[in-house]
Amino acid sequence: MSLSMYSASVPVFQRMLANTLVWLDKAEAHAAARKFGPDAYLALRLAPDMLPFTKQIQIASDNIKGCVARLAGQEVPKWDDTETTMADLRARIRRTIDFIGTVPASAFEGAETREIVIPLRNRDPLVFTGANYLNHFALPNVYFHLTTTYALLRQAGVEVGKGDFLGS
Repeated sequence: MSLSMYSASVPVFQRMLANTLVWLDKAEAHAAARKFGPDAYLALRLAPDMLPFTKQIQIASDNIKGCVARLAGQEVPKWDDTETTMADLRARIRRTIDFIGTVPASAFEGAETREIVIPLRNRDPLVFTGANYLNHFALPNVYFHLTTTYALLRQAGVEVGKGDFLGS
């Protein structure tokens, strides 16, 4: 039995987003224990030229909803990046989970060979087959931004570990 495009994407994304909510729980507990507001994490960066914590979650969300929509042959939902609090980020994560949960597995039929075109601002668009898009663009991007989110929290002293990253 082969792995379906749906199985290789939606459940993986659902799990990683659920894990991210756990990281935010731990970040909020860490902030409360040290008597500062959890929104202090939002501007964290690993380096001055790197996008901050908030943007890491927004980009992961965009990659996830975009991947699922494109593979299913649907229009990618457009969401403004207006999150300014930890509560806003939680809501965005939940909205992403809710959206990808509405896309049925049947919509992914033929997705492995579907042409996926990613427009870029100052360059020619990227063109993939669905399988190459998922495996060589979407998944690596999601893991990059979620790993960065996790690393920012670790750097800030939040007690998250490998088990929190992988989930139960």
